[in-house]
Parts: sequence; C-alpha cells; structure tokens
Amino acid sequence: MTHESSAAPSQPPTLDYKLPGQTFLWIAVILFAASNSVVRKLTDLGAANVVNGHNPISPCNVLFVSNLCALLLLIPVYFRQLNWSYLKTISRKEWWFLIVVSILSGALAPALIFQALSTTMVTNVVLVSRIEPPLILGLSVWLLHDRLNRWEIIGTFVSLMGVVLTVSLQSSGQGAPGLMGLGKGELLTLVGVSAGAIATVLSKAKLSHISLGVFTVIRMVLGTIVFFVLAISLYGSNHFAEAFSPFLWQWMLLYGTAIVAVGQLCWFRGLRTSTTAEVSLVNSFSPLAGILTAALILNEQLMLAHYLGGAVIVVGLLINQYGIAKKTQFQAPTQTIATMQEMEARAGFRGL
Repeated sequence: MTHESSAAPSQPPTLDYKLPGQTFLWIAVILFAASNSVVRKLTDLGAANVVNGHNPISPCNVLFVSNLCALLLLIPVYFRQLNWSYLKTISRKEWWFLIVVSILSGALAPALIFQALSTTMVTNVVLVSRIEPPLILGLSVWLLHDRLNRWEIIGTFVSLMGVVLTVSLQSSGQGAPGLMGLGKGELLTLVGVSAGAIATVLSKAKLSHISLGVFTVIRMVLGTIVFFVLAISLYGSNHFAEAFSPFLWQWMLLYGTAIVAVGQLCWFRGLRTSTTAEVSLVNSFSPLAGILTAALILNEQLMLAHYLGGAVIVVGLLINQYGIAKKTQFQAPTQTIATMQEMEARAGFRGL
C-alpha cells in the first residue's frame, strides 16, 4: 500500500470547487504578497501600543501566535488525514527528514524573514528573496540531477542578476562598495531563503509520498515547537510574556486565518487543478504584487535600484516561465510536496 492510497482525500471541504483553479492561485499569491507588508504594519502597530513596556506584536510573537491561529483552522480541515494508521506509514527516515525540513522552513526561514522585515524595506525583502528559486534550481541540478532547458537557465541567471543589481545600486548610493554594503535585513533575508531552498530540495528528494495536508500540519506544528524552544533558550522564559495578550490575538486571528490558513487552502486548491506552467505564470507576478502592496499598505517610496533591479527580475521570471511552459506543456495537473515547495519558493515569503 502506498502513502497516497492510505490518505484521505485532500480536498478541503470549505472551498467552492466550481471556481477555476487559477482563481484560487491568484487569491493565494495576492495574500502571500501582502503578508510582508501586513507583518510590518502589525509590528509598527504593536510598537505604538506597548504592553508592560514591550511590543506585543513582536516578530517572535507574530510567528508563534499566527501559526497557532492557522493550526486552529488547518487541523479540522485535514483532521481525516491525521489518523494514526496513516502516520504509521511514514517511515522513521522520512520522519527525520520531516523534522529537519520543519526546522528549516517552518522555524528558521520565517523567523529570519520576520526579523528582516523589522530592519529593512519590505521591497528589499521581496526583491532579495528572489534568489531562492535560483538556489533551488542549482541545488536540484547538483544533488538531484534535475535537467533544465536553456530558457530556464537564462531566466534564472537574469533574475539573479536583478537581485545583485538591486543590492549593488542601493549599496553604492549609500557610499558602500557594492555588495559589501549589504544591510542586516538583506543578510537575514539571504540566510532565510537559503534555509527555505535547502528544505525544498530535501522535501523534493525524500518526502514526495507524504500527503500535502499531513505535511503542512506536521511542518507547522514541529516548526512552531522548535521555534518556541529556541526562542526561550536564547532570550529567556519571559520572551513570550505578551504572547497571549488580547491585543495581539485579535490581530493574529485575522492574520493567521486570512493570510496563513486561507492562503494555504487556496494554494492547495489551485495546485490540484493547474499545471506547473500555469502555477509558474501566476507566480511570475508575485514580486510585482509584493512591491505594490508595500506601496499601498506602507507607503514605501521606491528608489532607482528597485525599478531597475525589479525590471530585470521580472524579465528573468518571464524567460524562466517560457522555459517551464515548453517543458511542462503536456503535463497533467499535479499536487505533490515537491511541486508545492518549489512553487511556494517562486511565490516568495508566505506569512508563516
């Protein structure tokens, strides 16, 4: 008996299946793109409403509590899959890889991105995080021996040059020598997306038989626990003193439900009926959506570096999309962990 045959149907019962799959993809990508700006807005809101001298909506509290809120919705949705008979089909080796992936993509990567959002422009985080897809492709070719066509290689290289151009122009404008002028926020983003890229390749190689619902819930549970333990160990037992503040929870219930949980459910629904090329095409607009939401929600003013670097990144994404379309034009819709992780990386930070 295979893993897939043991799992209950993964369709969330709360979504209207009469809508086209790409409609759900667009909703998810817009929610994910807005998550960066919403986190920054909420953190600023918390700074203006301190509790016991501390910001109740600190990056650590946002990550911890929003995951708890999302789990309150996701566990009932996927409850039928979370049964003991199915969990026993996951081998000990797969459990170890699942723990590692959960630490990397469920705890380390989002924690670093959250910290980055508190120290630099959201637009910078959006553009610098575009280095994740090239990292995934490079690691996949190196470790998994994946084959790329020339358009994917060209598009990936162009997007990477767009990231370098964005950082270099900003550094030069600040009187720093090129990339040596990387700020704390940009460095945190680079480390965070690198952790996410490694997790994606590990999932692609070792966890492809686990159902999406079980994978998502377990990754979120393990990531939340690991993050909580590490934060307590590093910062002390009082670090989450305001984690159950009513002021925090009223915003986290909205954020955790609307962006984290609903975004995930729409994403899974879109993946189920869309081809890889269709998903990739929608994702090509993710950087633009992230920049626009930063301008609308935070009134961030773009610099020349953002315009030039962002334009190069978009060109690279479109070239890459053409290569993906040529390679996958005859593929049927698919919903696997490998597809989900790789397409999520193309969408950027997803609010968890």
